Amino acid sequence: MTKNKKINVNGVEIVLYEDNYQDYISLTDIARHKDTESTDDIVKNWMRNRNTIELLGFWETIYNPGFKPVEFDGFRKQAGLNSFVMTPKRWIESTNAIGIVSKAGRYGGTFAHKDIALEFASWISIEFKLYIIKEFQRLKDDENNRLQLDWNLQRTISKINYQIQTDAIKENLVPKTITPQQAGHLYASEADLLNVALFGITAKQWRDDNPGQTGNLRDHATLEQLVVLSNMESINALLIKQGLPKSERLLQLNNVAIAQMKSLIQNKTMKKLR
Repeated sequence: MTKNKKINVNGVEIVLYEDNYQDYISLTDIARHKDTESTDDIVKNWMRNRNTIELLGFWETIYNPGFKPVEFDGFRKQAGLNSFVMTPKRWIESTNAIGIVSKAGRYGGTFAHKDIALEFASWISIEFKLYIIKEFQRLKDDENNRLQLDWNLQRTISKINYQIQTDAIKENLVPKTITPQQAGHLYASEADLLNVALFGITAKQWRDDNPGQTGNLRDHATLEQLVVLSNMESINALLIKQGLPKSERLLQLNNVAIAQMKSLIQNKTMKKLR
């Protein structure tokens, strides 16, 4: 149940609240439009009416699985008789109704689901009912506008955070350009040639820099890096067949790694796999 809200209808302050996405409006406050001193009696008189009992019963039949139809039929037969007396408490306790609610406390009184409350307002005054609808709609529009602003703010923040994340990925995952010193270095294995082209370091350098880590350099690679690594192995095999020296192959593989990593970190399918 959310916090109480208020609308002002022609000088009458009417309390309402939302419960499980359903709006309830104070019948007690609506009755003040007719008589500020006898609100309870006004509600009771309305509930004595046969049309009112049928309205309440049919509403409960539609929306309340726990409603007791046998008790409703008994009240329906008695409604309209001079001896018939109905109160919100009696209706709720006898039929297990949810459309009408009795609340205690500072903002207490008799409340009803908006469908029922507007019918009560019609009984009080058709003109007053129309003003209630106008103010109620204004309240809902204001709430929707605030929700839209909140949604837009969250969306903007999400975009900013995504950009920050993307920039961090680019900074940390996209390989650096091979230095002249690295290009001129003779690596003992083709595996380390690929490691340097993609990760910027050899397997031994990674172990020396991460003494507490289990596994090896490739065990800690991202999905994107593993995809690029697989592609680079095929490309390296072709470059070897072409007779290119390691230094030249390293430069070409490094260019491939940079281009493919930039492409993959923006790829929507890869984002779903992460």
